[in-house]
Amino acid sequence: MIRFVAVAGLVVAAGLGIVLVVLRRSLVAVQITGSSMEPTYHSGDRVLVRRRSAEIRVGVVVVMERPGSSGGWSTPPLDGDLHRRAWIIKRVVAAAGDPVPPEVVPALPAGAGATVPAGMVVVLGDAPGRSLDSRYIGFVPVARILGAAVRRLPT
Repeated sequence: MIRFVAVAGLVVAAGLGIVLVVLRRSLVAVQITGSSMEPTYHSGDRVLVRRRSAEIRVGVVVVMERPGSSGGWSTPPLDGDLHRRAWIIKRVVAAAGDPVPPEVVPALPAGAGATVPAGMVVVLGDAPGRSLDSRYIGFVPVARILGAAVRRLPT
């Protein structure tokens, strides 16, 4: 009987370990720096992000890798430690196949009436005057998106 209890305890511990690993790989907490998403999110807020979510659609708030000063990215997408990347939070306003919103047409290679290409999205901050978004960087590759914001975390 003691042997059965010991084995059962090991099985439960192993199961909990697996669950924790899966959760760690699918959820991550990110702290927001900056005011580009005010009034929805404020600098210092922490959000829970579901990584590589299929929920990347119009209206969803996403956490994406911050582009470099040239508007592009110099590293391969999400190839290493998440903590070595700079992340920004934005709202998806157009996804693949959607018409390009008029406010971002000047930043995009496609003209008025164009659609968002496959594998790309258009993102905007909720505070237009303070946001590094598709108005400046153009289309954002879905591969540069960490995931969808699930909820604000207590601070």
